[in-house]
Amino acid sequence: MSNSTEPLVAIVVDGYSAGNFLPAAYRALGVDLVHVQSTPELYATMKAPDLTVYRENIVLRDSQVTDELLERLRAYSPVCVVPGQETGVELADELSERLGVVSNGTKLSLARRDKFEMVEALRSAGVPCVQHRKGNDPEDLLRWVDETVGYPAVVKPLKSAGTDGVVICANREELNRSIRELLGSPNLFGEPNDEVLIQEFLAGPEYIVDTVSSAGYHYACGVWKYQKNLLPSGKNIYDRDVLVDPQDPAAEVMIPYIAKVLDALEIQWGPAHAEVIITERGPVLVEIGARINGNNHPGLQEICLGHSQAGLSAEAYVQAKQFLDKTEGRNYQKRQSALVYNAATALNGVVTAVNQDIAEQIRELPSVCAMTVKYQAGDRIEPTTDLMNAPLRAFLTHPDEAVLEQDYREAKRLAEILYQVDDAGDADLLAGDFAAEKEFDHA
Repeated sequence: MSNSTEPLVAIVVDGYSAGNFLPAAYRALGVDLVHVQSTPELYATMKAPDLTVYRENIVLRDSQVTDELLERLRAYSPVCVVPGQETGVELADELSERLGVVSNGTKLSLARRDKFEMVEALRSAGVPCVQHRKGNDPEDLLRWVDETVGYPAVVKPLKSAGTDGVVICANREELNRSIRELLGSPNLFGEPNDEVLIQEFLAGPEYIVDTVSSAGYHYACGVWKYQKNLLPSGKNIYDRDVLVDPQDPAAEVMIPYIAKVLDALEIQWGPAHAEVIITERGPVLVEIGARINGNNHPGLQEICLGHSQAGLSAEAYVQAKQFLDKTEGRNYQKRQSALVYNAATALNGVVTAVNQDIAEQIRELPSVCAMTVKYQAGDRIEPTTDLMNAPLRAFLTHPDEAVLEQDYREAKRLAEILYQVDDAGDADLLAGDFAAEKEFDHA
């Protein structure tokens, strides 16, 4: 056991992408960190964890949790084990349970990752949910859609993130093609799609509900409305997420619904990131991840909400009483308007240059508080298909809605001329396919 003068230690499993925001949140509470890397090699498809901020990085050579690993972690007397990204969810559940620290447990661990099992857990708990079917027989899946839910229909991987592999299919031909293309292909994390998931198309506006839980109490720390562009290919690509007022009727109906989802999945501790569509029959879950929102930034959240999901997550584990004292019985507060903008491109080639003057112009817009430029000279850029290959992300917040809207439009204009590419390919699609949306109501 650590003596009383030593700092507490938290364990982060796979601190990729937004998981990089967790160390600062824990260190602000005086907590040190240890990183567990679930694979021998780092995932190339996500921003790598900054391993310099951890006491140690422990690399698993296979998927087994050994007694040696547990003893190595137990020596730190950890206060919690948390996932940094989707790939860390199941391992964090197992490690926390076996180490005897607060845990969501392993009973429903698979249901927090596998989208089929996720919906089945909701169905068992009597929570409204989507109709779906999984399998590896295209004819069986097509027949089910023909006979049960009709078109449009949605095809997606069982396990992934960031809209990877998700296609909205308008007819049988599109669905057949999408199923066969997805079967056997790797998901974002390199895992083979041995089966695919088919879901009914949920018509209605789509929202994000971000939460943090502590000992089974759930606090909604932000609701955002998606605005996406649905391309003729069936890819529903991100455009912007807009902060919703907590008194908005949509927020008021979704927050209690998501509390039921969290209970059904036995998410009692830590952050969750849910996507919900408000249909004619009420809110219905698209999916939920038992980790922080990968498409947001603590700096933005601190300004427009007065807190960040990463910071609240650390408090929920380390200072549970303080967390409950300041959140219980309260809604989040919208301090000022905000949005997250994800650029799209139809460029296809090798980046020869990034126009730094253009990048600086975007950064200097009055409402931009943070920005990420994904590609550098020498990188391959391809038409945007999901969140992972959006070429630019900007975080905007401002007290004046008009300024926010103006800056969003200017950032969008500038993003189109940010990159120079050796072969522009079908760049004219920015004025064509990228502007032509299918007539599906995913507002």
